[in-house]
Amino acid sequence: MNQRPLSPHLQVYRFGLGMTVSILHRATGIALSVGLLVGVFSLLMLSQGAGPYAHWVMLMNSPLGVVVRVGLFLSLLYHTLSGLRHLWLDTGRGLERAQARRSARWVLIGFATLAVVLMTVWISGGGL
Repeated sequence: MNQRPLSPHLQVYRFGLGMTVSILHRATGIALSVGLLVGVFSLLMLSQGAGPYAHWVMLMNSPLGVVVRVGLFLSLLYHTLSGLRHLWLDTGRGLERAQARRSARWVLIGFATLAVVLMTVWISGGGL
């Protein structure tokens, strides 16, 4: 029988920053897929007339609707920044451990900074 090496198990890996950023990229991608369904449903309600659309707008302005909208907005922001990092890594640059950690940190710092700034602008403008 052939003695082939076994694939490493997840317990072998240390949970690091790069892994966290990558997992969050996937999670926000899933959230954005759900958000696409919310957008399609919004268009469906709009096509049904003023009554159903007004009810949908009221639902999206409820506390739960605001949480969904903010969550989708933040998901889009994070996914975009992390996607730019992935595009950079796909060019073959920044693959060394220190560089990958640095770019992961920059994604998180950029996300936190932009999230605070954009949410402040959004809230101060009266729209949420």
